[in-house]
Amino acid sequence: MDRLALLVATFGFVGFFPIAPGTAGSLAALALYMPLRWWGGDGLQAAAIAAVFAAGVWAATRAERVLGRSDPGPVVIDEVLGMLITLAFVPLSVAGAAAGFVLFRVMDVAKPFPAGRAERLAGGWGIMLDDAIAGLYAHAAVRLLVALVPGWMT
Repeated sequence: MDRLALLVATFGFVGFFPIAPGTAGSLAALALYMPLRWWGGDGLQAAAIAAVFAAGVWAATRAERVLGRSDPGPVVIDEVLGMLITLAFVPLSVAGAAAGFVLFRVMDVAKPFPAGRAERLAGGWGIMLDDAIAGLYAHAAVRLLVALVPGWMT
C-alpha cells in the first residue's frame, strides 16, 4: 500500500522531478484537466475533484510517513487538486488554462487566508486543504478574467 500511496501522492512520480516539483505537478495536472473538460463535462470534473481530494488525503498522509517528513516536496497531488479547482466549470482556451496555471501557482505560494492556517492541519488534510483553498482563489481570479477579457480566456 505504501507504493500505491507514493504513486498517487506524487501523481505518477511527477513529484520526484528535480526542479520545482510543485510546478511540475501543476503542469501535469493539465494532462488530467484537458480530457475532463473536453469530453467529460461538469459532472465528471466535480467527480474528479472529489476523487482527487479523497485519494490525496489518504495518499499524502501515508507519503508523509514513508518519506519521513511533513508536507514532503514530492507530494504533488495537492497541486493537481488545486489546478482542477482553478480550471473547473469554465470553458477555457489554452491561453485561459495557462493563465489559470499562473494564477494557481501565485495563490499556492502566497497562501492567502485561510490557506496558511489550513496548511497547519495534520497529515494529508493540511496538505490538500491549503491547495484547495488556493485553487478557489485562483478560480475566482479566472472567472474575473473571463468576464474582463472573454475573447482571450475562452
